[in-house]
Amino acid sequence: MPEPQLPQPHVSGGGRGAEGGAIAATGMGGAMDLATTEGETLEKGPAAPSDGGPSGKPRSLWSDAWRDLRHNPVFIISALVICFLVVISLWPSLIASGNPLKCDLAKAQEGAQPGHPFGYDGQGCDVYTRTVYGARVSIAVGVCATLGVAVLGSVLGGLAGFFGGFWDSILSRITDVFFAIPVVLGGLVLLSVVTNNSIWPVIGFMVLLGWPQISRIARGSVITAKQNDYVQAARALGASHSRVLLRHITPNAVAPVIVVATIALGTYIALEATLSYLGVGLKPPSVSWGIDISAASPYIRNAPHALLWPSGALAITVLAFIMLGDAVRDALDPKLR
Repeated sequence: MPEPQLPQPHVSGGGRGAEGGAIAATGMGGAMDLATTEGETLEKGPAAPSDGGPSGKPRSLWSDAWRDLRHNPVFIISALVICFLVVISLWPSLIASGNPLKCDLAKAQEGAQPGHPFGYDGQGCDVYTRTVYGARVSIAVGVCATLGVAVLGSVLGGLAGFFGGFWDSILSRITDVFFAIPVVLGGLVLLSVVTNNSIWPVIGFMVLLGWPQISRIARGSVITAKQNDYVQAARALGASHSRVLLRHITPNAVAPVIVVATIALGTYIALEATLSYLGVGLKPPSVSWGIDISAASPYIRNAPHALLWPSGALAITVLAFIMLGDAVRDALDPKLR
């Protein structure tokens, strides 16, 4: 009795490839070229990752963040506003040719005129010129205070989080004490006894009461980073404390500090205006948005323009820095991707 013939698998396109290699059918109805040798397979190597750069290398957190920021309209708009503010802070004469301290009482509380688009305040000073020159003090105070707070808070918090133990407990209790001090009330008490009419007492006050927030952020970031495997491996290989802290922990723990410091910069600008408005910050003849807002408050019914223009400049500046900080936070936080 003859044996039954089993059906042969049908392979479309023939049993030979273009180079004469064997073609075998797969279980899903496809075909596989059996002529590819092991050497050819090794020569091809693994495929490059799709999310890498031009050379196939994976991108870092900072390169990914920069790529996201370049396509974020919030970052672009806020960065352009901040760049404009920085330029007029450094060279206010580019857009304002007048003298902010030159006043004419005969023109007090007058409205907009040719060459004076913002009008005059209660002392007859050009509101436009004073608004432009007021950006210099506000930006300088905000930037210097932010740098001081970021450096002091990062160093103290980073060292406490890295070494822990007794010094960590002491720093935590000191931080709790500073957090219990109201900022505006502390400014009224501390700055009321200062007679120096410069920006440095105001900056020193902000650094004194602002470092605990950055310190806690830095401490938490360092504690999280030092538990990673690469840090443990560096310690097992005999790396010193300074090398581990500077080479392995700091680059991976600095992102939250940058985000908080960027947002806080706008807060410090608003705080300087608040203290100057209350009379304990900068004082005349210094030119500041807070001073102009305070001087224009009694004339808000007769000359509202003298109050609205410096207030609007202050609001736009603070909003720009807060928007910039939010965009940087979204770009540096992997959980939001």
